[in-house]
Amino acid sequence: MSTRSYSLADLFAIAAETVPEREALIVGDTRRSYGQMAARVERLAAWLHAQGIGQGDVVGLQMYNSAEYLEAFLAACRVRAVPANINYRYVADELRYLYANAGIKALFYSSGLETAVGEALDAAPELRVKVRTGSGLPALAGAVAFDDALAHDVPALRELRCSDDDISLLYTGGTTGKPKGVMWPHKALFFGCLGGGSAYTPAEGPITTPEELADRIRKAHPLRFMPVAPLMHGAAHWATMVSLYTGHTVVLNDQQHFDPRHVLDIVATHKVNGLALVGDAMAVPLLDALKADPARWDLSSLFIFGNGGAVMSAHVKEALRPFLPPNVYFSDGIGSSEGGQFGIGAKPAEGGMIRIAPHPQLRVVVDGQRLAAPGETGILARSGYLPLGYHGDPAKTAETFVSIDGTRYVITGDAATIAEDGSIVIFGRGNNCINTGGEKVFPEEVEEVLRMSPQLLDAVVVGLPDPRWGQKVTAVVSVRPEATLDADALKALCHSHLAGYKVPKDIVAVPEVLRSAAGKANYVWAKETAQKALAASAASV
Repeated sequence: MSTRSYSLADLFAIAAETVPEREALIVGDTRRSYGQMAARVERLAAWLHAQGIGQGDVVGLQMYNSAEYLEAFLAACRVRAVPANINYRYVADELRYLYANAGIKALFYSSGLETAVGEALDAAPELRVKVRTGSGLPALAGAVAFDDALAHDVPALRELRCSDDDISLLYTGGTTGKPKGVMWPHKALFFGCLGGGSAYTPAEGPITTPEELADRIRKAHPLRFMPVAPLMHGAAHWATMVSLYTGHTVVLNDQQHFDPRHVLDIVATHKVNGLALVGDAMAVPLLDALKADPARWDLSSLFIFGNGGAVMSAHVKEALRPFLPPNVYFSDGIGSSEGGQFGIGAKPAEGGMIRIAPHPQLRVVVDGQRLAAPGETGILARSGYLPLGYHGDPAKTAETFVSIDGTRYVITGDAATIAEDGSIVIFGRGNNCINTGGEKVFPEEVEEVLRMSPQLLDAVVVGLPDPRWGQKVTAVVSVRPEATLDADALKALCHSHLAGYKVPKDIVAVPEVLRSAAGKANYVWAKETAQKALAASAASV
C-alpha cells in the first residue's frame, strides 16, 4: 500500500528526496536546491499549522514571482489548506471581490502590494494570518515577515497525512467576466493538468503510484525550464510544477513586467533549455529584440520553444528560426483552467487555431447535450480527471460541468470539430466568435493575419453590433512607433489570406493593446474601446 498520496505536497517531497542537491529554482539572485526548498516548506507548514490553518482553509497568494510563492503554495498543500492565486495587478475593488469570494483565512503578499492589500481587507473578515515577503517591516497590523514564519519546529506535522482529494483553487483571469475559482482535487490536477508524471516521457504513460515518480525523476535528463508568464497565472504555475515533478530546474522571470531583453538575458545567462511563452504578444517583442541586437545572446542551450494560451503565428516562428539553434523544437499546447491540458499540436492547413491528436477523454459537444459526430462543430469537452466545479458558484458549476450519456464532462468554451481521422481542430473561444451575416468568424485567425503586417505591434479582433450584418468584424490595433496606420493596406492583407466576410470593417488604433500579465487578450476591453472610438468618430463627422 502506498504511504504517499497524490497531494502536490507529497509529490514534491518525493522529488526532493530523489534529487536533494539539484537546483530546483532560480529567481534573480535567489537559488534553492530541492532539499533546501523542501525543508523551508516543512517549516512554513508547521508555522501555518500552529496558527490554526488547516484542511479547507483558503490561503491567498498575492505575490510576485519568487521562491516564497512556491514555498507558500506547497506549505498550504502540506497542511491540507487550499492555496489560491490572486492577480497582483488587481486594485482594491477587484481584490475585495476575490477576497470575499474565496473566503481567505490566510494571505501571503509581496511588500510592493501592501497598500492594495490594506485597502481591501474589509472584505476578508475571516482572515487571521498575514505573511509579507520582501524587505522592510510589515505595515499591516498582525502581519508577519516571511522569514519569521519559518522559525518553527516541524514535529507537529508528522501525524498530518495529505490526501488525493485535497483542493487547489485556481482563479481564472476574468477577462470575460468576474474571476471564477476552479476547485481542482490534487490527484485530478496532477493527472489532468501536470502530465501525471509522463509529461517528458509520454511513451511510459502516467505513473501508477506516487512513489513511482522517483524512478521517473532518476531517468529524466536534468533540464532548465523557464515559463515566462507570472506564477499567478495557471499556465505558468502548471508548467513550473510539471518541471519540479520531473526534477528539472525552474528559472523564473524576476521582474513584474515582460521585458523581452531581460528574458533573453536570463535564457543566455542560465543556459535555459526550454522556454514557454503566451502567443505573439510575447513572441513578437522577443523577435524584435533579436533583430535589433542579434549578437547579444547565446541561445545555443535552447531546444524547446513552447507556446500556450494564445496563438503564435507561423510567420513569427519562421522569423525566429534564424536566431535560434537549428534543432529547436516549437511546441504548441492548449488547455484551460477548467479542462486542464488538452494536448499539443499544430495549426491545420485548412483553417482553425490548432489540431490535436485524438484522445479518449476529449469530445465535441453540440448544444451542451449530445456528442458531435465527425465533421460537426460544437464546443470542446473533456471527461476523466476534472475539477469539482467553481468555488461558491453552484449555478455556474452546473452550467459548465454536465453529464452526457452517464459521463461527466467539462464544457470548455472552445469551439471545435472532430475530423474524420478522430483528431480535433480547435478554432478559438466560442463566446468570442463573431456572427456576421450568418457566417462565423473566430477572432484568432484574423488577428494572426493582421500581425503579419510590419506596421503593427499587436491586434485584437471583436464583433460589434451592426444593423445589416448583425455583427461586424472590428480590429483594435497598436502601431509600431516608426510606422503610420494604413487601414487600407491592412484590409488588403486580410483579403489576400481570408474570405471577404472575415476582413475587418473598421480598424481602431490604440497606443497599446491591453493584455493580461500572461499575454492573453482582454476582449471585453477591446470591444468597449472600439465602440467608444467609433462613436466618437461618428459624432465628429
